[in-house]
Amino acid sequence: MSKIKILDPSTIQKIAAGEIIERPSSVVKELIENSLDANSTSITIEIRNGGKDYIRVTDDGDGFSEEDLKIAFKRHTTSKLSNIDDLYNIISFGFRGEALASISSVSKVEVLTKTENSLSGLRGIVENEEVLQITPIGCPKGTTMIIKDLFYNIPVRRGFLKSNTIETNHVNDIVYRLALGNEGVSFKYIRDNKIVFNTSKKNDLLTNIYILLGKEFAENLVQINYESEFLNVKGYISKNTFYRSNRSHQYLYVNNRYVKNSDITKLIEDKYKSIIPINKFPVYVLFIDINPSLIDINIHPTKQEIKFMNFNQIASALEESINDAFNRILTIPEVSLTKEKEKKIEELPLLFEKTLFTDDKSSSKKDIYKSKDNSDWFIKDGYNSNNIDKTDLINETEINLDGKGDYTYKADNNDLSNILESSKIVGVLFSTYIILENTQLEKVFLIDQHAAHERVLYEKYKEEYESEEVIIQTLMAPLVLEFNAIDFEIVIDNIELFRKLGFIIDEFSSNSIVIRGVPMIFGKPEVKELFLELVDVISQNPKSNYSIKTERIMKIACTKAIKSGDNINILEIESLIQQLGKAKNPYTCPHGRPTIIEISKKDLEKEFNRIM
Repeated sequence: MSKIKILDPSTIQKIAAGEIIERPSSVVKELIENSLDANSTSITIEIRNGGKDYIRVTDDGDGFSEEDLKIAFKRHTTSKLSNIDDLYNIISFGFRGEALASISSVSKVEVLTKTENSLSGLRGIVENEEVLQITPIGCPKGTTMIIKDLFYNIPVRRGFLKSNTIETNHVNDIVYRLALGNEGVSFKYIRDNKIVFNTSKKNDLLTNIYILLGKEFAENLVQINYESEFLNVKGYISKNTFYRSNRSHQYLYVNNRYVKNSDITKLIEDKYKSIIPINKFPVYVLFIDINPSLIDINIHPTKQEIKFMNFNQIASALEESINDAFNRILTIPEVSLTKEKEKKIEELPLLFEKTLFTDDKSSSKKDIYKSKDNSDWFIKDGYNSNNIDKTDLINETEINLDGKGDYTYKADNNDLSNILESSKIVGVLFSTYIILENTQLEKVFLIDQHAAHERVLYEKYKEEYESEEVIIQTLMAPLVLEFNAIDFEIVIDNIELFRKLGFIIDEFSSNSIVIRGVPMIFGKPEVKELFLELVDVISQNPKSNYSIKTERIMKIACTKAIKSGDNINILEIESLIQQLGKAKNPYTCPHGRPTIIEISKKDLEKEFNRIM
């Protein structure tokens, strides 16, 4: 066995630096966070060759005095903590006192700095945690950090850096996150002598989203806002028609610090589960402000992981604010027949929004709800056209926006029930798509009969499940199922759960059960298959009540819904439309596919060259 030796200081420095500085983006992150902690209102970031050869961060913050500059690059020196109690009430980005020391251990560092009250600035040359020389220099208030030749003294580590493109992408990620999360600070990002973006400290959050993430992103968000004595939640979440194939556009900030928290991610994605397609992810930019003593950010070297002392309160606030937003974001996808190259921009990015409201109310005849429900395969709920509320149907608000070009943005206050009620059934395409004409709105609506019926069944059974009022259908011929010993034990241990789902079951004999009743929407042919599927789900995850409640209900609704190609009569169509209008989310099926789309008369007339 080799003899234990004490490492020399230089080796210790390089090992410690490697834990903090992994790549150029780590340097950029630490320097920007230092600038923010120094009360900067303007920060410029410049990199060359992915940050391998050159990184510059300039701010207008507090600056260093000569005394502070002499010790700033020594390990475990910080202005943010003074004792252990401060560690549990952190409001700054940095607090460990390791960043500058680590950077100076693996790169060549030059510092230009000036405090507000000093007559001149200072220039410092730093190497291996030591400020080698300090000379007077003329410079504005604030600090400029110039980092050259990262890992020059650790060739093996430098060799493990990726290509300039990959390293640049990592830096991009850091800069965009920090710029997005710090409203009230101007950010300028220069990459290989080209300005990438320039935000203003006067911008609001939505303006910064537009600049940093793009027009499409900004136009497909809805604002959320929640305030309490315990915490504040604000930001934007995506509409049901806007989603991504990964989580790269999910931005969560706690006390303005970008963080990751799997519990919050799961909570938000679960809320979207039935309104966006499977394997797609919502996008959001959310800020949670909370007492620092109620969170722990000192659990990971990057300070991106976070723990909450009372997550239930966080979850409750998020659910309330998201539910409120959902009432405003669920929309009908509009299909434009106009060729992309001929399309004129008709909407202004929301960042330019200045509103002037003019209401135009009108009413129309109720064309759809004319018949009593006479179909066994639809849910019977006492449907009667005489019970329909006779309210004004249309309340369209037009918002005029000041900005570049002749942009207009229209906001419809119609809920789908009123839109459907004021529309006329004109036919069915391909035994799948119900065609509705709305002369008031000058639009045609197409309803996918399978997706619509699936949504109706899903909400009906979900409501019954949650209220424990599942309608039971007694089987004339009880079904006997035999299991192996393990599955039989699973069934017996979860009899109450199966009963809540609507199954009446009893032990029949050794390793056998008898099913005497099933949920009302189940049909006899599917009873065995779906019951066994539930057993499989429980066996794989005994605590997976959510999966049973949601995914299985989706499966049931999909199985029992009318199919594409099924011929349904006019009374059944009317009943389906009436029930879809009552749904909490009538715009998508449980899997996130749209139930209804719209085509405007204007687009049709363009296709026939009636208008230009």
